[in-house]
Amino acid sequence: MVATEGMYTGQFVYCGKKATLNIGNVLPLKQVPEGTIVCNVEAKVGDRGAFARGSGCFAVVISHDEEKGTTRLRLPSGGKKTVSSKVRAQIGVVAGGGRTDKPMLKAGRAYHKYAVKRNSWPKMRGVAKNPVEHPFGGGNHQHIGRPSTVSQAAPSGRKVGLIGARRTGRLRGVKKLGQDKD
Repeated sequence: MVATEGMYTGQFVYCGKKATLNIGNVLPLKQVPEGTIVCNVEAKVGDRGAFARGSGCFAVVISHDEEKGTTRLRLPSGGKKTVSSKVRAQIGVVAGGGRTDKPMLKAGRAYHKYAVKRNSWPKMRGVAKNPVEHPFGGGNHQHIGRPSTVSQAAPSGRKVGLIGARRTGRLRGVKKLGQDKD
């Protein structure tokens, strides 16, 4: 269960198919009317929430298909997904929206942010390193000096850049999504 916007300390939260359609309550999707904003939606029945769990995220119930027992959702990414109508979802929007709007301003805040997450900061570019440290390192200017694409079969250590790229460059034209057809 995640905190939704509008929840408060001491609030009663009800779960199950008889729960009312109030913010914070958990209901199966077949009990939720179309157009409802939900979050923390399960992908499979009983997995305790997989979609729309980040701060400020929500999914929208688009439609129900009674004979198939499925429900269409619009996810935060904009994609549409069909899930079982038996999966549970929490009503409302995840709390903490707009968290990324405020700039971090100093390195110390970024340091402490990523210290509790994973070792992904600071990000040092390969071209800024020495040739013994990275395949893109060295040279008299900071340039890669070779194609940045690399084979999927390359040994570890060489496998940096665009790994097993099917295509590179800008995406041009309109992308046709197969899942958008209704």
